[in-house]
Amino acid sequence: MIQNKLLEYLDYLFPNPKCELTYQTDYQLLMAVVLSAQSTDKRVNSVTPIIFSKYPTLDDLANATLADLEDIIHPVGSFRKKASYLKEIARCLVSEFDGVVPTDRDVLESFPGVGRKTVNVFLAEFYHYPAIAVDTHVERVSKRLKLAYQKDSVLDVERKLMKKVPRERWAKFHLQMVLFGRYYCKAVKPLCKDCHLKEYCREKKKNLD
Repeated sequence: MIQNKLLEYLDYLFPNPKCELTYQTDYQLLMAVVLSAQSTDKRVNSVTPIIFSKYPTLDDLANATLADLEDIIHPVGSFRKKASYLKEIARCLVSEFDGVVPTDRDVLESFPGVGRKTVNVFLAEFYHYPAIAVDTHVERVSKRLKLAYQKDSVLDVERKLMKKVPRERWAKFHLQMVLFGRYYCKAVKPLCKDCHLKEYCREKKKNLD
């Protein structure tokens, strides 16, 4: 079965996968994931040390000026919206949660800029909660390997992966799929020639010709 081959190959390539966002606290991770939407971890990692150095506490961040946050966040894109999100998240955490990021999914999704994917990444990474976050890499790889239909929504892909992958593997699997999509099964010029899964791939002929 493809999922067994996939899990074996991912373990071979990434036996100990690590999140590539840099963070030290729960709120720093949450904010880094928010910033990563439609951006790259590399760009996010270039701005978060500046933010958290200049505004070392949530109170500081809640009281930061939007103009200054926008200037710092500019490289990651959608900087106006994201600056507003960070400021409001900081305010909510200080005023309603004593500075601790809640673990309740519904509460987290009520925060500005925080959707299902962000919650899944946060809970799986910080608390090792069983969750599969479907970002652009996970979606692309899943559809190429026929684990989902091309027409499937992100939520469809997540639900199908949850059925095919053992629950205890979900958090690790998510990280492995992200790294596989980022460095091997890339959107442009994927490394198909030596891939152990090419026999299952929808796009093998196109990329091997």
